[in-house]
Amino acid sequence: MKIWTSCTLGSILALSLLAPSASYVKANTIQEVAAKETASLYPVLTKAKKPEEVGFSSEKLERVDGLIEKEVAAGFPGAALIVIKDGKIVKNESYGYKRKFNEHTPLKRFQKMENDTLFDLASNTKMYATNFALQKLVSEGKLDIQAKVQQYIPEFKDTKADVIKGKDTLRVIDVLHHTAGFKPDPQYHNPHVSKELYSQERDKTIEFISKTPLTYVPGTQNVYSDVDYMLLGAIVEKITGQQLDAYVENELYKPLKLKNTMFNPLQKGFKPKDAAATELLGNTRDGVIDFPNIRTYTLQGEVHDEKAFYSMGGVSGHAGLFSTTKDLAALLQVMLNGGGYGKHTLFDQETVDEFIAPSDMNPTYGLGWRRNGDASMEWMFGPYASDRAYGHTGWTGTVTIIDPEIDLGIVLLTNKKHSPLVNPVANSNQFFGDLFKTGSYGSVVTAIYEALETNE
Repeated sequence: MKIWTSCTLGSILALSLLAPSASYVKANTIQEVAAKETASLYPVLTKAKKPEEVGFSSEKLERVDGLIEKEVAAGFPGAALIVIKDGKIVKNESYGYKRKFNEHTPLKRFQKMENDTLFDLASNTKMYATNFALQKLVSEGKLDIQAKVQQYIPEFKDTKADVIKGKDTLRVIDVLHHTAGFKPDPQYHNPHVSKELYSQERDKTIEFISKTPLTYVPGTQNVYSDVDYMLLGAIVEKITGQQLDAYVENELYKPLKLKNTMFNPLQKGFKPKDAAATELLGNTRDGVIDFPNIRTYTLQGEVHDEKAFYSMGGVSGHAGLFSTTKDLAALLQVMLNGGGYGKHTLFDQETVDEFIAPSDMNPTYGLGWRRNGDASMEWMFGPYASDRAYGHTGWTGTVTIIDPEIDLGIVLLTNKKHSPLVNPVANSNQFFGDLFKTGSYGSVVTAIYEALETNE
C-alpha cells in the first residue's frame, strides 16, 4: 500500500503554476491525488458508539464481564481485555487487581487493575517485538528467511564435538517454524542445568546461543523453543546494529505513538505500581528453586522470565516486552491492515501473508505465529474462530487472537501467576491462577465469539 505524502501533492501544485495549460495538472487531477492521499492511509482504531455498530450484542458481551468477574471473586488475581472489530474498539475493560500480595502476605488494600496497566507479555514478545522486527526487515529486503542462519551469524556452525549436526545448513525459516533442533529451555541462567553454557551476562549468552547443542535433527520435529527466538532476536541485532529494544521501540512503536510498549519499563520512567505483578517469591516457585542471584521478592514491572532477566538484561527475542491492551490492539490492527497504521507502513501485505501461512509439517504453526490449524488449538481459539485465525500466548497469562476472516482482534492479558503455587513440591509450575477458565483463555475467547450476532 503506497502512502501519498503532502510533498507529492505540493509538487503537483507547483507544476500547475509552472505549466497551467498542461492537461495532466488540471484541478480534477489535483483532486484525484488528494483523494488518493486520503484513501491510502491505513485504518486507525476508533471507539464504537455501541457494540451493535460492528455486529456484537451488548447483552452477550456483558456475559464476558460476568465470567471474568465471577472468577475474580473466587480468587483469580486480575485481567484486562480489549476487543476490536472492523477498526473499532468494541470493548476495553479491566478486572480485579494488579497486585494482591507482598510475597505470601495479602496486602491490606489490593491494587486495582486499570485499563492502562502494563503487563509482562512473556512469549507474546516473540510476536510483537521479534516477529514485527523480522517482518519489517523482510519487507525492506534486509532479511531473507530462506538464507542460512550462518549468513547473519557466522559463528553459528557445527563443531566436531556436536552429536547432532545441522547448524551449517539451518535456515532462518526453520528457526521461525520451531523446527531448528533446539530444546525448549536450556536455562542459561542456572548453572545446575546449563553447565558449561551458564551465563548471566548478555553478550556471553548471545555467544552461547550459537554453542547450544541441537537435541534433534532440524526439520524432523516441531519443538517450541525459547532458544529459537533468542537466536532470531540476535539476528535482528546483527542486521540492524542496534539492541532489540532500541530497534523496536524507535522503529516500530514510536512512529505509532505507542508509549506503553517497551522492554525494562522500570528503567524507562515507569514505577512498579504501573504494572501487573507476577510471581509472589521472585523465581523461587515458593522456595523450591534456587540459583545464583535469584530474586525472592514479588515481581512487579520486571520481566518474570529467567533467561530474559538474568541472562539477557531484560531484553531478549523470546520474552521481556511489556505493554497494555490498547497498545497491543494497535499492533493487532497493523496485522489486520496488512502491515501499516495511519500514515506509517511497518511491512507489506505479502510479508504478512508469508508469516501467517501454515507450515507444511504442522498447520498450527506459521512463521512464529500460532494458527487455528486444527482441533488441537481449540483450547486457545475456541470452537468459533475461522481457520485463518492466528495469534500467540504468553506464560504469564497473555493471549492475542487475530481473525482476518471477520476483521476481529482480541487481547486478554492476565496476571494469573500472581498467586500461590498449588503444590510447589509436586509441580513447581502450576499456580492457583492457572486453575481458572480466564487463565486458560478459550472460555473468554469463545464467549466473545458467541456475542457476535452472526453466531446467534
